[in-house]
Amino acid sequence: MSRKIKLIWDFRGPTAKEVARHHEKHLKDYIAAENLSPNITGNTELSSMHSIAYMVVEEVNMTGVRDALIPHRGEVYSE
Repeated sequence: MSRKIKLIWDFRGPTAKEVARHHEKHLKDYIAAENLSPNITGNTELSSMHSIAYMVVEEVNMTGVRDALIPHRGEVYSE
């Protein structure tokens, strides 16, 4: 069983929540265009001035996605 990696983009400032939501739409488009699985994305408001958008990829696909989309950070995904 392959590990899954959660790639994360951080957004800060008064519009962080809206920007993270919008960025998630682009991540969904990328997953569809590249036919990737799993199809897991999301956005989370961490505070009024910090939100994240994320997508989950199989570890074998992580390098290619990372190089194409340049996330701010990543972590091992646990369901």
